[in-house]
Amino acid sequence: MRKFMVVVDETPECAQAMRFAARRAQKTQGLVTMLYVIPPDDFQHWMGVAEVMRAEAREMAEARLSDLAEELRALTGLTPEFDIREGKPVEAVLAQIEADPDIGVLVLGAGQEDGPGPIITQLVNKMAGKLPIPVTIVPGGLTMQQIDNVC
Repeated sequence: MRKFMVVVDETPECAQAMRFAARRAQKTQGLVTMLYVIPPDDFQHWMGVAEVMRAEAREMAEARLSDLAEELRALTGLTPEFDIREGKPVEAVLAQIEADPDIGVLVLGAGQEDGPGPIITQLVNKMAGKLPIPVTIVPGGLTMQQIDNVC
């Protein structure tokens, strides 16, 4: 079964990417995989402090994924999968794609104000021809109704 992977964060464009992935998965009888990446710079402190910060970051990631999973279930009836990785976002995305051969499409939301976002910029500039799966970039300015109409 084909999976649509979305990189989850706190940005507004994440909602558009989630909506698109959810609607496409619903229409094609696929699944949604949500990936939350915790950046490594958050843990550059003393060992005890780093462990507390790591646990807090993981709790925040789990809460965000849980909230989005509830929204996705209410919208489509689908139950998403999710994973949390620590590291550089692009490396984590590529590792997740490599780890799960059922991921068929990477869905990213593009920002409206400060460019498309660091993950899109890095993937397009450095990896575009080398990616093992297609990437769908959802414009951050689309309304949820426009996304539904496209799907």
